[in-house]
Amino acid sequence: MSIRVLHLIDSGGLYGAERMLLALVEAQQESGLEPMILSVGEPGIEEKAIEKEADRLGLPLKTWRMKPGLNRNETLRICQWADEWGADLVHSHGYKFNILLGLFGRFKKEIPFVATLHGYVHAPLFTRMWVYEKLDRLVLRRMSAVVVVGEAMKKELPRGLRYSEKVAVIRNGLKAESVLQKAKKTVAAEVDAFIVSHAPVILGVGRLSSEKQFGKLILAFEKLRQCFPKAGLIIAGDGYLRDSLEQCISEHTLDEHVLLAGYCSNIPSIMARSNLLAISSATEGLPITLLEAMALRLPVVSTSVGEIPEVLENGENGVLIKNIEEELVEAMENALADRDAARERSERASEKLARELTAQAMAAQYSVVYERALAS
Repeated sequence: MSIRVLHLIDSGGLYGAERMLLALVEAQQESGLEPMILSVGEPGIEEKAIEKEADRLGLPLKTWRMKPGLNRNETLRICQWADEWGADLVHSHGYKFNILLGLFGRFKKEIPFVATLHGYVHAPLFTRMWVYEKLDRLVLRRMSAVVVVGEAMKKELPRGLRYSEKVAVIRNGLKAESVLQKAKKTVAAEVDAFIVSHAPVILGVGRLSSEKQFGKLILAFEKLRQCFPKAGLIIAGDGYLRDSLEQCISEHTLDEHVLLAGYCSNIPSIMARSNLLAISSATEGLPITLLEAMALRLPVVSTSVGEIPEVLENGENGVLIKNIEEELVEAMENALADRDAARERSERASEKLARELTAQAMAAQYSVVYERALAS
């Protein structure tokens, strides 16, 4: 009998967690499961990026609009819909549904609840997000299973859960063929014009939020231009720090050399025309952006955080740095200057992806977690 899996997500774009979920659902369909994405947003939002992409891929999708916050009534309505649809298991991708279903979830039959933690960002003390963070850690104990995308993320779990049999480590995976197809498509006119007028091109990808440390990447890029005066930096993503980053770019007279491209639906197409991916994050799980770069053999320089050192095999498949202020400039210079060494690292990264980090391998590991949760 096929397992009906209801995936729950409240998405802010088409970033790592969203792209991982789409790859997982596609692979689950191919393996005989019956997945469904329930995508939640606030009233008035017509179509979210993940919904548009799910439609393009022909993936099963249910859209839902509800007021934000601890919305008990809408949570119960979602549970009722899940019962009517015939969900055998519920899989949450984010703290919002961990909390809502952990506090208010009520189903007609006992349904296992699995949560994937894609990454953890620590909120300032006594803010609303700090309260949500505490609630999230509290309700995780009630889950049938908790999945983290890397061994390093276990330390973020509550002590009592950290070594529990409920916890599984499943690295993100992707369908390399899809990435290669996307890479062949054209980029937006603004991005195209920028790439044409700069060489080499460094790419940063992610939400414009503090943990991505894009301000430090911009300052490092300014120093990099001493060796590569025609270089350009593209930062693809949107977020609350956009105004601050624009000010930083202007203050350092980099307006013609740094492009804040905003949200981009097709990152691989930009990667295909870039020379280096720079990951400057202070915290990460396992970025899908990294896996896409590996699929396209794009050289990578990254901070040594989360599961990245394991995937890059401690520097064999990409350049790792610990201190962004002291090491990033030199690391980027060397990666761009020694193309043969960069090419060798990228080849090894691509081979590792094909061996270990496919969407099919990820889906198979999730099936094991599902079966255990259903059995218990």
